[in-house]
Amino acid sequence: MSYKPLTKAILPVAGLGTRFLPATKAIPKEMLTVVDKPLIQYIIHEAAEAGITDIILVTHSSKGAIENHFDKHYELEKELELRGKMDRMVPLNEITPKGVRIVSVRQPEALGLGHAILCAAPIIAENEPFAVLLPDVLMHHPVKGCLAQMAETYEKVHTSVVALEEVPQDQVEKYGIADVKGPDLRITELVEKPSIEEAPSNLSVVGRYIFTPRVMELLKHTKPGAGGEIQLTDAMDDLLKEEVMFGFEFKGGKSYDCGDKLGYLQANVEYALRDAKLGEDFKAYLDALETKEI
Repeated sequence: MSYKPLTKAILPVAGLGTRFLPATKAIPKEMLTVVDKPLIQYIIHEAAEAGITDIILVTHSSKGAIENHFDKHYELEKELELRGKMDRMVPLNEITPKGVRIVSVRQPEALGLGHAILCAAPIIAENEPFAVLLPDVLMHHPVKGCLAQMAETYEKVHTSVVALEEVPQDQVEKYGIADVKGPDLRITELVEKPSIEEAPSNLSVVGRYIFTPRVMELLKHTKPGAGGEIQLTDAMDDLLKEEVMFGFEFKGGKSYDCGDKLGYLQANVEYALRDAKLGEDFKAYLDALETKEI
């Protein structure tokens, strides 16, 4: 069998972000900023680093700001040019990675992650692998992004690869947990939010996937599950009966659940500390803050 290269990624961005209300009443949660860039920009750059050239945003009618962010803003650029503020053009020109195309499809109803992926099916060829990146999970690595590392694994195994990360044993109830075997982390089972006693491991699924084309076909026949939604996990369970699936343990970096207020705040603090321009001053501020009463 010949294997097609991984060039397409699906980003489900149709969710309403109700956990961040009222901030997300008029602003998509994916446009909330971490330091000076919206979440979605970090995710798209991670995809580009992995060799992705086509980004498919599965979106909603209220998410026009996301598409606008990656579009040209001629009036703004002209105004900056007239005022001689060409340095402000640099971050604007870096919003969309070079060589990356971004298209959008609509998810008309909120029918689950599996349904969101299905909405992108017309843009994915029948024999084409694809990645899925959850946009509220930010993954930092000082050398190479998580998806880029996963893509290297995919090129070796030519089968589905799922990012995993260790979580404390007493927190497994919050996550989807993978049962794995062997040093190559072959996945044998996926358990959604198991009890501490029933959890097969403490390796959680962290929002980065590379799938073989077969999963899209399985999603087409996946019946609605919990909450009347088409669950990606159900299709992945079916895929495990037909194909080998490997876990990829994300090490040397850190993930941030930016769909959670605490995780989002942690991301802002730690990304600010890493920032070349802000980091030193921000650290000094935090150090001084420890001695003050707020």
